[in-house]
Amino acid sequence: MKLSAALLALSLTAPIGLTITAAAPTQAQTATTDLSPAKATQVSELLLKALRQRQASVLHQTLTDSVRSSITVEQVQKRLDQRTAINNSRVVGVSPGYRTTTVDAVVTTAAGDEPLLIVLDDDGKLLAWKWTDQVQPIETTALAFVKDLADGKWLMARSKLSLDLQQDLAPADLQRKWTKLDEVAGGFRKIKDAVIASQGGNQQLVLVAVEFGKATSNLFVIFDDRGRIINVDISRDFV
Repeated sequence: MKLSAALLALSLTAPIGLTITAAAPTQAQTATTDLSPAKATQVSELLLKALRQRQASVLHQTLTDSVRSSITVEQVQKRLDQRTAINNSRVVGVSPGYRTTTVDAVVTTAAGDEPLLIVLDDDGKLLAWKWTDQVQPIETTALAFVKDLADGKWLMARSKLSLDLQQDLAPADLQRKWTKLDEVAGGFRKIKDAVIASQGGNQQLVLVAVEFGKATSNLFVIFDDRGRIINVDISRDFV
């Protein structure tokens, strides 16, 4: 199993309050994903075609194992059927990152062009996707948490964590982790968006795509069923 898929499975089963740590990064650990931009584009175009044709079975098969096991073909189909028809689609950007690749696409409906964000793992499997005009409560919280980190507001960021997790993570811990990621990744540029990878259970996973100078990294933010942050992965490869 590739690192991104294994990490996703780990994050969704990690005990409440567990913080993720790792040794100093090796050269291999700091490399970007093995997925080439050409392959990411090819996979994304296949996904976009499935979206246009509302082929839930195709989309379901492209999901990572851990995500696919948590959602049925019927649930995917229901989500597709709720969207307006897509007349056209195209990939407009591919951003390789650490363990994941973020793909920016555009879909054209009767209302015009709409941005679509796709997150792929090392194997080109689908971790998450969303129309970027849709934001749900846990996405809002995850975005606010990462914005606090980017702004250096360590106390404010920590206040968004569950009480159990706050006992394990001091403001200085958040500062150290974010600063290390910022240095290795080439400097913070902007927060792109948040995407829900798993929702509705005891542990919900949101990926926050952050653009740095050298790569776009997807930060893992895990919530409980009440929308409280119970685990964060501020890049376990670097800290």
